[in-house]
Amino acid sequence: MLNSIEPKQLWSNFSALNEVPRPSKKEERVIAFIVQFGKSLGLPTIRDEVGNVIIKKPASAGMEKRATVCLQSHLDMVHQKNGDTKFNFDQQGIDMFVEGDWVKARGTTLGADNGIGVASIMSILESKTIAHPPLEALFTIDEETGMTGALNLKGGLLESKYMLNLDTEDDKELTIGCAGGVDVTATGKYSNESVAAGSKGYRISVKGLTGGHSGMEIHLGRGNANKLMNRILSQATEKFGVQICTIDGGSLRNAIPRESVADISVDAHHEKSFMEFINHKNSILKAEYKTTDPNLVLHAEPIATPKTALNKNFQGQLVRALYACPCGIYRMSPDIDRLVQTSNNLARVLVKEGSYTIQCLTRSSVDSEKMDLANAIKSCFELCGASVGFAGSYPGWTPKPDSSIVKLMSDLYTELYKEQAHVNACHAGLECGILGTNYPAMQMISFGPNIRGAHSPDECVQISSVQKYWSYLLEALKRIPS
Repeated sequence: MLNSIEPKQLWSNFSALNEVPRPSKKEERVIAFIVQFGKSLGLPTIRDEVGNVIIKKPASAGMEKRATVCLQSHLDMVHQKNGDTKFNFDQQGIDMFVEGDWVKARGTTLGADNGIGVASIMSILESKTIAHPPLEALFTIDEETGMTGALNLKGGLLESKYMLNLDTEDDKELTIGCAGGVDVTATGKYSNESVAAGSKGYRISVKGLTGGHSGMEIHLGRGNANKLMNRILSQATEKFGVQICTIDGGSLRNAIPRESVADISVDAHHEKSFMEFINHKNSILKAEYKTTDPNLVLHAEPIATPKTALNKNFQGQLVRALYACPCGIYRMSPDIDRLVQTSNNLARVLVKEGSYTIQCLTRSSVDSEKMDLANAIKSCFELCGASVGFAGSYPGWTPKPDSSIVKLMSDLYTELYKEQAHVNACHAGLECGILGTNYPAMQMISFGPNIRGAHSPDECVQISSVQKYWSYLLEALKRIPS
């Protein structure tokens, strides 16, 4: 379906890539796919100890003395689907379609993040006509859930002077810095108590939120399903004395949660008032989030009355801890206009069968502030008896606006498009900061086409923007100095 769209080779490679299941931490199939691709071209192909793949290609004729360039993208993608979408990510290729100027997927993430970058590099590696300096293609693993590929890439494998990271989502932006992050996980056990006699069971659902990337879109004020569910549970507990039986909200740390479901019990005498309460709160939330989350729905439906619920003391502690947990923007940068400096995403809340897990992703471009916020969250959940741990910490990428690669790419953008690019830092986690720890002399810049709704089933990529980005990338390769 995409093979008739220009640039044809890029879209063909993207289609082939999207036939390969590639969730984070389960990349064996896509690693094998890329290794075979490199070997089929007769190019030196290396798989390192953790699964990163490096493919090297000599310069095209006349460019042998140019500086070596590393083209870098990550192989994994976020696997997210709508609640009513039947799809097996472990077995099925992404079901894509074209709508106007956009490529989309039916009810799932598209994988344009970072599949367009991977497909671009594949197309350059196999081309016999594209002019380029000596190339090192670096395909990393597990970018979306820990950046372990970048973290474990050893020094000495790459010789490049410059790195073009093809992993941003706005074709007017040149990114030269990013936030670091740390996973904060609270776990624990609790005792159940019997549901009160004469109670009725209900399933409360918060659905239809916009969601999105917890870094790139955290500043847009979109609803967080876990925070909204906790708000409803807190108020329902205070008003009706509901007993919470289970909570299941959100999924991945780097996705703003779109859905949450909780099973509760309420005294049968309060059934009518409880449903009126839910309908009233539905109207309130719709009004509050009509701009950012127009499809938000709060709903309650009867279920078989559960037999057990959280004990009253723990229920109160948990609800208060979730209420107090920081979520969204914590601090804006005082130095860079409109840059979120520090934030937290309350990504996952699972409370079931005597155990609970709460997962957050805390980001900041200032490492000390990142850890300060992480410690605040740790303290919050320790107050309800949780065991809290930190994992997957990775550094930010310090901007170097005066580097020669930034000047080259910025001047080229102005030349081609008669306007200045937006040279910025972003609040997402990019691999450049991590890779720079072992390759400190390598100059780096990140860019890409317009991708919207990354990390959500609304993800889409703009066809005309891919064409613009592709032309810019190819021209940049021609301009790389000696």
